[in-house]
Amino acid sequence: MSEISNSFSIKQWSQDDQPREKLRDKGKSILSDAELIAILIGSGSREESAVDLSKRILASANNNLNTLGKLSLKQLQSFKGIGEAKAITIAAALELGRRRRLEDAAKQEQITSSRDVYNIMQPLLGELHHEEFWILYLNNSNKVLHKQQLSKGSITGTLVDVRLVLKQALEVGAVAMILCHNHPSGTLRPSEADKNITQKLKVATQSLDMKVLDHLIITEQAYFSFADEALL
Repeated sequence: MSEISNSFSIKQWSQDDQPREKLRDKGKSILSDAELIAILIGSGSREESAVDLSKRILASANNNLNTLGKLSLKQLQSFKGIGEAKAITIAAALELGRRRRLEDAAKQEQITSSRDVYNIMQPLLGELHHEEFWILYLNNSNKVLHKQQLSKGSITGTLVDVRLVLKQALEVGAVAMILCHNHPSGTLRPSEADKNITQKLKVATQSLDMKVLDHLIITEQAYFSFADEALL
């Protein structure tokens, strides 16, 4: 006799508890993160429902979707009830969310505050495990003309070629720039090297009648602005 499956398929739930129907009837915003993930995976294991399994997966990532997006397929598959197909579905959905944030940031036309810079650069830098140094080149209306990665290094630091920074600025016709790099460690305190490269670029750009408007240190959930802290 075949064993009766005790897995908690969404189809077996009462209609009031079914996330798909809840989304259809009440809208997507009313669903919790766990319920949305439950829709992706469809069923749980014999011991727990899809929502309970989703809650457990989220809890392992401190209930943070950005942290969840960093989990590898192997890490996702370590949860009972999550096979390769479900792990791939979760990873794909979270990657789409990340790309959506990138597209929203790309619509930003004008920099009016350090928060604008963070919104543009956090999707690119916030989740990296290594340091990268980027430049935003701006016109006289503070609109972004171009953004460029200047260096990619280990978590201990990056190297920045001032000549390349100025060459690119002249090529795109920039009159100002904003420096950005990430701290994978999560610390928002600028290092002496961070301060030195800021001053070095500030002096170099002045000779070409350009300005360094800010330097942001970016982490996953926060940022430090040299301009806001009066360090420029």
